[in-house]
Amino acid sequence: MILNYTLEQLPRIAQQIIAESPHEVLLFYGEMGVGKTTLIKEIVKQLEVDDVVTSPTFSLVNEYKSRKGEIIYHFDFYRIDHEEEAMDIGIDEYFYSNSWCLVEWPEKVKNLLPLNAVEIHLSINDDETRCIKVMNTAQRIENRE
Repeated sequence: MILNYTLEQLPRIAQQIIAESPHEVLLFYGEMGVGKTTLIKEIVKQLEVDDVVTSPTFSLVNEYKSRKGEIIYHFDFYRIDHEEEAMDIGIDEYFYSNSWCLVEWPEKVKNLLPLNAVEIHLSINDDETRCIKVMNTAQRIENRE
């Protein structure tokens, strides 16, 4: 899926990602300021979380609970220097918990990422709209072969 969108269209984009995602681990790629956290906030809202959603830049992970009792994990690996830091928080247990895991800066922990994940690549267009490209990690691997 490749779409251009405006901020007003974010709720629809978030709903579509949730509905079409075959995996609960979502990996968000894109430059600083492209809207990763903004999109994650909308996804969390669509998953019926009432908490205030902030980027876990210093804590590495925030945990949210939906009205249905589901747990959603939000990771931000921007500030880590070594993958061991993610291992220290038990990243593999989160990824295989069958809970939504929304990961900013996944390239910082690329050797720890599960094979079954959804990549979300964001960029800014010249007209200030955003472009989103969504693909399963398995599709990316198949395209390389």
